[in-house]
Amino acid sequence: MEACAFQIRPQFSLLSAYTRKTKKLIKVSAQRNSENGYSSIAADKLLRRVILQLVGVNVIFGNVCAVLSAPLQEMKEPDVLRTLKLASGVRIQDIVEGQGKEAREGDTVEFNYVCRRSNGYFVHSTVDQFSGESSPVILRLDDEQIIRGLKEVLIGMKSGGKRRALIPPSVGYVSETLQPIPEEFGPRRSLLSHSKEPLVFEVQLLKVV
Repeated sequence: MEACAFQIRPQFSLLSAYTRKTKKLIKVSAQRNSENGYSSIAADKLLRRVILQLVGVNVIFGNVCAVLSAPLQEMKEPDVLRTLKLASGVRIQDIVEGQGKEAREGDTVEFNYVCRRSNGYFVHSTVDQFSGESSPVILRLDDEQIIRGLKEVLIGMKSGGKRRALIPPSVGYVSETLQPIPEEFGPRRSLLSHSKEPLVFEVQLLKVV
């Protein structure tokens, strides 16, 4: 990050030049005030105030340079164990295998999910992004409660398993009665407004009830 230091140095030289120029002007003003019988105390106070402000600016620039020169943490994509493409058009990536009993059609399952548009824009999640608190969904794996695409994603998963899937609209929210749908008006409206486009679900199966 040498470029940062290179860009900041001219700022320091400009500030120093400005300080000298300001000091000269204040002294001239003080001299004139003295000749006119006014005290130079106000001018001295003004000079100290200007210098302190400029010192503060220098510190800020120094801190900015230090922040910019700090190494950036790399964002790593999770390793994909396997990729599946189903006849319905659903594309699945296995991220974590999980353990225990596999979920089957007709089972009731508890899971968390994050839903995004295919371009990556966030739509809804059962996990609060700030507090980390979750409100898992409990649904039966049938065609009456859950959208077909997500049912296909959950079938075959084990407790603790994680999958990412691209679900086409033909097996998505074909009906507003199908779950999962947020209870809050804003997230619900946001989700249904994108029901005619492919959606990406990242799912973690908590348990098979």
